[in-house]
Amino acid sequence: MSEIIHVKVADVVLDGASCVHLHGKGRKQRAVTLWKSTVKKIRAWLRLNPTLGNDSALLPNRDGQAMTRNNVTQRLSLAVIRASKTVTSLVGRHVSPHCIRHSTAMHLLQSGVDISVIALWLSHESPKTTYQYVETDLAMKDQALAKLQEPGMKPLRYSAPDSLLQFLKSL
Repeated sequence: MSEIIHVKVADVVLDGASCVHLHGKGRKQRAVTLWKSTVKKIRAWLRLNPTLGNDSALLPNRDGQAMTRNNVTQRLSLAVIRASKTVTSLVGRHVSPHCIRHSTAMHLLQSGVDISVIALWLSHESPKTTYQYVETDLAMKDQALAKLQEPGMKPLRYSAPDSLLQFLKSL
């Protein structure tokens, strides 16, 4: 979370290969690409806040300073309360910034993104740290199991469809 609350306006590149430069622990720096929709929102935000200079926090608190962790947690809680009016499954749930981070990693994993890319995205020191996400995804385990044959069953033999056989014969 500290990476995002310390982003300055100058850290955001909105032209060409749009990205945000993040500064992590141990002076580690990385660039994360932005969706076109995110670029549009940031441009709109900057138009609404023309006094934000290059050294200003991109997402300031009411005093114009970088938000604190507490500020982010409070803003997220308010967003969850508003969203729970239309998404009833959110009612009474505790959603933290870490939950958002974990959910994003899980969605990337379920979408087929390689775990080493997710590790880089999350700024994990090693992909080993990211393997905890694989361990928690039962749906992916079910999919993998469905591709296997139960023990004791006669092995299935692949039978190519006629259309494939005809295509191969035409070569």
